[in-house]
Amino acid sequence: MDLEIENLSQSWDILLDKLEQILGKRPADLNAVLFLIGVQELGKGHRFFTKEEKQDLMHIAICKVLSFSGIYELKGLDQDGWPHWELVQKLPFVNMLEQEKLLKAHVIEYFEKEVF
Repeated sequence: MDLEIENLSQSWDILLDKLEQILGKRPADLNAVLFLIGVQELGKGHRFFTKEEKQDLMHIAICKVLSFSGIYELKGLDQDGWPHWELVQKLPFVNMLEQEKLLKAHVIEYFEKEVF
């Protein structure tokens, strides 16, 4: 196994362990962690979200974590307090595995910078 992938895998497992300690339940996958980030970034606390709102929360999370690489930039909040992002740099063309690695690395960075 490639050292970079192994380090990412270890860091990801450590993050999931920390989230399990905080939440009392281990997030199932990357999507679950992105949902948590979206809720955090929305800043309205935990409540019931519609299916569409859940998709929007995951989009908010993806934009937030990719903003660390300058790919997205926060444009502001709408009248309901939902953040809106603008794509300012093309996404690197990568396959699904590379996308997942990129997102996981940025999610780890998010928690290191913004939460822990």
